[in-house]
Amino acid sequence: LSCLQELLIREFSFHKLNANLLWPGTFAFAEWLVQNRPLVEGRHCIELGSGTGALAIFLHKSFHLDITTSDYNDQEIEENIAHNCRVNGVTPVLPHIRHSWGDTFPAADLDWDLVIASDILLYVKQYPNLIKTLSFLLNSYKLKNDRAGSIVENEQNGGAHNIGLPRPAFLMSWRRRIGKEDESLFFDGCESAGLQVEHLGSRVYCITPKDQVSGYQIELTR
Repeated sequence: LSCLQELLIREFSFHKLNANLLWPGTFAFAEWLVQNRPLVEGRHCIELGSGTGALAIFLHKSFHLDITTSDYNDQEIEENIAHNCRVNGVTPVLPHIRHSWGDTFPAADLDWDLVIASDILLYVKQYPNLIKTLSFLLNSYKLKNDRAGSIVENEQNGGAHNIGLPRPAFLMSWRRRIGKEDESLFFDGCESAGLQVEHLGSRVYCITPKDQVSGYQIELTR
């Protein structure tokens, strides 16, 4: 992430759960988020498959984003994210949740209105579990009165533009190359689970509950 902000990130030379490296989607997603910063500012966020924690640390430092990291129930991953937080001046370290997709979520008070992830579609067999966790997080969020305006009206140059993301929403960047059939398994699975998928460009996707307020528009900075 040196092109945006210089971070010191420790990677594993090997990790059995593949949480050892910074993948291409992390860099691409960081750039996209910088270009579309108003979409995520002020959100209460959790990242799925945080790995090294680099993206979460970047967003916390650059956007002051309230963000929780999460990944497999694995002590080495959690300790490495905490290490990367400390060496980059994030103290106290970001809150972290150990969670394997599909399992009961170990947090009682779920208040995240934004879920993010990058390059997490590597393991096709895990898609049903990922969709189960994603559906749970999105459907557990309770819209609050002061957050009802999921779409912000911004009048410029004599016209109104809808900018913003619905609450809740899942933003995902996917840059690892897999077969189209495998990729469609995930998106079709989301649709079958009652989720709506929208491609925002640059291989960034927005996934929301289908029964959410429809008709929103997202103004993107190209």
